[in-house]
Amino acid sequence: MEVTNKYVAIKAQVDGAPEESDFEFKTELISLTVKPGSKDIIIKNLYVSIDPYQVNRMKTLSDSQKTSEFAVGIKPGEVRSILNDVLYALKVVIDAYGVGKVVASGNQEFEKGDYVVGLISWGEYSISKGVILSKLDPMGLPFGLTAYAGLFEICKPKKGEKVFVSAASGSVGNLVGQYAKLFGCYVVGCAGSPKKVKLLKEKLGFDEAFNYKEETDLNLALQRSEFYARLTVEWSCFFLRYFPEGIDIYFDNVGAGMLEAAILNMNLKGRVAVCGVISEYTDTGKRAAPDMLNIIYKRISIQGFLAGDYMSLFPEFASMTIDHVRTGKMHVLEDVSIGLETVPSAFVGLFHGYNVGKRIVQVSED
Repeated sequence: MEVTNKYVAIKAQVDGAPEESDFEFKTELISLTVKPGSKDIIIKNLYVSIDPYQVNRMKTLSDSQKTSEFAVGIKPGEVRSILNDVLYALKVVIDAYGVGKVVASGNQEFEKGDYVVGLISWGEYSISKGVILSKLDPMGLPFGLTAYAGLFEICKPKKGEKVFVSAASGSVGNLVGQYAKLFGCYVVGCAGSPKKVKLLKEKLGFDEAFNYKEETDLNLALQRSEFYARLTVEWSCFFLRYFPEGIDIYFDNVGAGMLEAAILNMNLKGRVAVCGVISEYTDTGKRAAPDMLNIIYKRISIQGFLAGDYMSLFPEFASMTIDHVRTGKMHVLEDVSIGLETVPSAFVGLFHGYNVGKRIVQVSED
């Protein structure tokens, strides 16, 4: 039996801020049966993750494309490749993390009817070789490993430490703040609207939160050096107000000036987990230039990371998170749109701060 598979592709390389017009929908015929001897897994996609890092894959050139199989470049006009063929550098298919249901399988580890989580595609169906694919836990929770690994493996918090999270109402930031608070840290987050600030404080339990777009008091910035005020005047006052004793841990999702200001307010042996730099993805004029003297003399550790580096932590992440969700200590924030047609608008919206929590598109019903 054959079906028409509709999927999302890019029309051309995306070297600036993405727009909905950068995308198009294509179709292909695929078989819903597996040939004898094949190890293919045919998956009906149910939910796909929408993540800002994908824009770096769509660029004409990005150093990130050479560093990981999770970040290989996407080129328009290429012959469609086998999904999850990690050795093939350029793919027209936009693969992404998601949840699906197996409709046919030649792989003995997966059977028809299994719910799976892992690399699928921005389309109605995916064909997988079983690479980066696993059965879905009955409790769900396929997303969140990035927050868990970044906080506990890279930042290694201690009870009572002071934690700052940028883009704190986003898919990763909201979980980082909740984990840190439950662990016994003092947590401050920043977001881009009063509604998001209220959510962080009243629902997610952050100690403090601020809307960086509305802060206008720059007087406190002048209490530091002329260099400090010149370099990061737009955000410096926030840190003096909310972290009078300094920052121990900064979980960075933004980059640029926010990172610079955080570095200048960090304590001795502070730790920075660089998860993303969304303010730099589409603006080549924005590049973080942290004060290296602070980094040296305060012995600050800064580490970038990818969730794929920490897949071995998934069982402990899932166990802790499921327990917290069951007991009501943690909240899962999901921003879901319905239909494959909403993928472009959902993706573009990430760069305008439209999402609250994890951005997901429901491709189809079970």
